[in-house]
Amino acid sequence: MEKNNAKPIKIVVTGPESCGKSSLCEALALHFQTSFVPEYAREYLDKTHGVYTQDDLVNIARGQVALEDTYQSDNEGLLICDTSLEVIRVWSEWKYGSCDAYILEKAHERAPHLFLLLTPDIPWQADPLRENPHNRDEIYKYYTQLLNDYSSKIVAISGDAKARLSKAIDAIRANI
Repeated sequence: MEKNNAKPIKIVVTGPESCGKSSLCEALALHFQTSFVPEYAREYLDKTHGVYTQDDLVNIARGQVALEDTYQSDNEGLLICDTSLEVIRVWSEWKYGSCDAYILEKAHERAPHLFLLLTPDIPWQADPLRENPHNRDEIYKYYTQLLNDYSSKIVAISGDAKARLSKAIDAIRANI
C-alpha cells in the first residue's frame, strides 16, 4: 500500500512547567488512537543532568525538529506534540532575554494548526529538570502574548485532568 504524503494536523500542547502537558498528551493520544511527540528537551537535559547554556537551546530545537519530523512521517492524521519550538523560544527569552534566529525562524515555519495552552492551575510537581515553581502565572501571561505571534489558533485549557481532557478534545474537534 502506498503511503499518503499529506501532512498530519499538528496540535501542540504547551504552557509553563508542571501544568500537565505530558499527561494530557498521553490521554489525547489514547483518545484519538495515535501517538504523540515527546518533548525532546527532557531527553537532552537528562543526558546533561539539567545543566545547559543558551547555546544548548539551538541543539534542543534541532532535536525537537528531527523528532517531530520522524513522528510526522509515520502519521497521517493528528500530530500531537508535547510542546514544540515555542517552548524553547519562551525558555530562551525568559531566561536569557533573547532567542537564536534559528529557533525563531523554525518556530514560525513549523507553527501548529492549534496550540492548547495549559493554565498553571494545578499543583506544582517537583522534578529535577524544572526551574520555575514560583512564577508560573507570570510565565503563562508571557505565553499568551507570545503565541499571538503565530498564525495558529490558541485555546486555553484549565481545570483538573478530566476537565482538561474534555476541553482539549472539544477544542481539537472544533478546530480541525
